[in-house]
Amino acid sequence: METLVARFCVDLASLSASLPPEHINAPPPPLFLHRCCSKVGRACALLVLFFLEAPQTHCTMADPDLDFTTGESGASATYPMQCSALRKNGYVVLKGRPCKIVEMSTSKTGKHGHAKVNLVGIDIFTNKKYEDMCPSTHNMDVPSIKRIDYQLVNINENYMSLMSDNGDIREDLRVPENEVGKEIEAKFEAGEEFMVTVISAMGEECAVATKVLASK
Repeated sequence: METLVARFCVDLASLSASLPPEHINAPPPPLFLHRCCSKVGRACALLVLFFLEAPQTHCTMADPDLDFTTGESGASATYPMQCSALRKNGYVVLKGRPCKIVEMSTSKTGKHGHAKVNLVGIDIFTNKKYEDMCPSTHNMDVPSIKRIDYQLVNINENYMSLMSDNGDIREDLRVPENEVGKEIEAKFEAGEEFMVTVISAMGEECAVATKVLASK
């Protein structure tokens, strides 16, 4: 076996060295193959011509700076819930607005349809009233609501300075123009220390309540 391998290598070297220039970029004529006196020789000749004619290819690695991972999209502004699972004092999107449900009633099932739920809600930001009706088996959007308590530090030109639990200050929220806003201003003028509850939903946020500052 070793002798055969050695002979194969010698034949391969001699054949590759003796190839005429016209055979480098063209397939060999039959006469050239017949001159190879053994199967090993013919195999060597074919291998040499194959490697001479094979196009060169280059492999490149991916750019190490490219990131093929996808980040998380974050929490959704809304999530679906079957209409029959909604409850009074819960939340739902009515006419595109985040609302608190204040009234619910269900109509009787007809001969060819589903029971329908009548919903009445109050916009959590504007206090505007909205109504809608939905089949009990259908889904409705429920707003994802975030609630955070801040300590009121100052009021400047109708903007509140609010401090979070970790000491960060935000000054981008206006005093709301409603009863809650009047309560905030009155307590601030009286020198009271208190917390302001801020809710956010569907890209909006507003102060909705005050609470006594917990003693440390």
